[in-house]
Amino acid sequence: MKSKNCLVLFSGGLDSSTLLAYTINKGYKVTALTFNYEQRHIHELSCAKKLAKIYNIENHIIQKIDLKKFNQSALTNIDIAVPKGRDINKIDDEIPATYVPLRNLIFLTYAAAWCEKYFINDLFIGVNSIDYSNYPDCRSKFVKGFEKVVNLGSKFSNSLPKLKIHAPLINLQKFEIINLGNDLGLDFSLTSTCYDPKPNGKPCCGCDACLIRENGFTKAGMIDPLLNIKPFLQAHLKALQAEAQTKVR
Repeated sequence: MKSKNCLVLFSGGLDSSTLLAYTINKGYKVTALTFNYEQRHIHELSCAKKLAKIYNIENHIIQKIDLKKFNQSALTNIDIAVPKGRDINKIDDEIPATYVPLRNLIFLTYAAAWCEKYFINDLFIGVNSIDYSNYPDCRSKFVKGFEKVVNLGSKFSNSLPKLKIHAPLINLQKFEIINLGNDLGLDFSLTSTCYDPKPNGKPCCGCDACLIRENGFTKAGMIDPLLNIKPFLQAHLKALQAEAQTKVR
C-alpha cells in the first residue's frame, strides 16, 4: 500500500520531534519543514538535521526567513533577556517575552504553500495548549481558524480533499508527550528545547522551556538525557522504581 504524504513542521524540539516519529509510525511519507528565522536558539536546527537523517526524511526543507526584523522577542533580539527562574505554576499568567509575533501564523502559511506545491493534504504541527507558556498561537481555535482561512484563500478552495491541519499533541501534558516519544523510540538526547542554550548547545536549565521540559521528564519518571543526573531526580526515580516494585509484589 502506498504511503500517504504529509508535511510536518519540524523544529528539532522535543514536541516536533515526537510529532515526526508519530507521523512516521502512522505510515506517512513525511516532508519536513524547518525554519531558520534568525532565532537565538539556532542550535535546534542542527538537531533537526540530525533527526531528519536518522529518520531517512528524503525531503527536509530548511526555510530561511528573518523574523528578527520585528525586534520584539527575546528569541530574536539578544538585547531582550530570556526570562529565567520563573515559578512554573505562574508561567501561563501572561504572554512571555519569548513570544515571536505571529510566528506560527507565518510558519503555517509557508507550510500551506509547500503543501500546495507538493499536492499534500495533511499538515502536522506540534503545538500544545496545556504546557505552552501562554502563547496565543498554540490554541486549538487558532489552528482551526487557520485551517478555515487557508482553505478559503488558496488552491485548496477549488479542490477536494481540502488541507487538513493536524495537531495531535495539542491536549497532551508534557509528560504525556515525553511518554509518547519514548514509546516511539525517540532519542531525546538529539532534541533541543532551551530558549537560551550555551554555545555547545547545552540547556540553560532556567528558561520557561527548560523548566517545563524538566517538569515533564520528572512526572514521566524519566531522566532527561540532556541533563546531568541531579540528586533530587535520582531520589525521585528511586522512589518511582520502589513504588513499581511494590505494585508488582
